[in-house]
Amino acid sequence: MFDNPINSKIAEFLTGIGIGVVPGEIAEQTVLPGILVDHGTLRIDEAKLVSPGDILHEAGHLAVAPAEKRGRLYNDVSKNAGDELAAIAWSWAATLHLGLDPALLFHPHGYKGAAASLLENFSEGRYFGVPLLQWMGLTWETERAQQHGVPPFPHMVQWLRD
Repeated sequence: MFDNPINSKIAEFLTGIGIGVVPGEIAEQTVLPGILVDHGTLRIDEAKLVSPGDILHEAGHLAVAPAEKRGRLYNDVSKNAGDELAAIAWSWAATLHLGLDPALLFHPHGYKGAAASLLENFSEGRYFGVPLLQWMGLTWETERAQQHGVPPFPHMVQWLRD
């Protein structure tokens, strides 16, 4: 599907959890270069893509959106800080799940200069956004995970919000 095998691996994972991914040229301005959120699907222009991790970040926005709204989202989908925090945490979990280098997600050209700080904090287990993911039914923080008999975040019990 893509020239870069990491992009193909991500696309296969996303398709498997119910997020459509299609390659194609993107002429319009997008939030992240090379990625267009197009009514619940990610269109990827591999020639313009900065990092494979950006695909996971935008997928995180789709994943944490309520199911009834997911298909209506277009281009700029980050409407509030909570959604942004949840998408970042979700993309961290997806990155680890896929066995990818976290530096692909938190790369030097992303996150408005805060990528190194995010990488350090998430690598040290200082997560944010997890309470929101838990509220959405996607993962459990440590204490609640023990009560439910599952591993805690970054393990996900569900990848898409209902």
